[in-house]
Amino acid sequence: MPHADVGVFGGSGFYSFLEDVEEHWIETPYGLPSDRVTIGRVGSRRVAFLPRHGRDHRFPAHVINYRANLWAMRALGVKWIIGPTSVGSLRPDVKPGDFVITDQFVDRTTGRRDTFYDGPVTTHVSMADPYCPTLRPLLCEVARGQGLTVHERGTVVVIQGPRFSTRSESKWFGAQGWETINMTQYPEAALARELAICYANIGLVTDYDVGVEGDPGAKPVSHHEVMAQFTANITKVRGLLLEAIRQLPEHNTCPLCPRALDGARAE
Repeated sequence: MPHADVGVFGGSGFYSFLEDVEEHWIETPYGLPSDRVTIGRVGSRRVAFLPRHGRDHRFPAHVINYRANLWAMRALGVKWIIGPTSVGSLRPDVKPGDFVITDQFVDRTTGRRDTFYDGPVTTHVSMADPYCPTLRPLLCEVARGQGLTVHERGTVVVIQGPRFSTRSESKWFGAQGWETINMTQYPEAALARELAICYANIGLVTDYDVGVEGDPGAKPVSHHEVMAQFTANITKVRGLLLEAIRQLPEHNTCPLCPRALDGARAE
């Protein structure tokens, strides 16, 4: 089995910055992941990249095999995972092109295979603070150092997809005080915690969701708009990822994620 220290989930184009690339299909007890895993180097770190939707974007968010994707990272020995995503804004002050280092999520999905612990040993993993307390501050620090407009906290509401929200849904999400909306952060973040892997999200704001300012004439979001904004900012995302990976501590001393199963099992 090949080895990697850091994992990155993301869209096409991210793995092009890796050096000495090799590719592997990783078999898991949960089936195949979304695509081959590309392993290369960033400085002294071996980094595994996996496009969560597949390289041709063939898996919409609601059918991604999240368990296989996370298990593949675990099988490689990954201790840190960064999951960049495109997100829609639910607030006027969170603007397209901004970055949000998410600290909470709200799950509004249905029917996804979202746990590794279906029994017979009952396991309750705490998700009070779902993102790594070591990795998140590092991403914030690097983003500030690179002059990016970054929101250092934010709640993402995760919808089922593949459709976008109605105006009423979007207005309701915003009224709850949530900052962004996305389709993939659940169960990806939760499954990483179940495997005791440190995980953090970089949300790149690609659009205003339709209910942000309560304007019934606001232009609906489109997939084309999302991809255009993401492509325009991909250099910034890459730069943030590269520098954050370089600055990861040599040893993982996170006080939370590696101990996620301590006291979680009813044994």
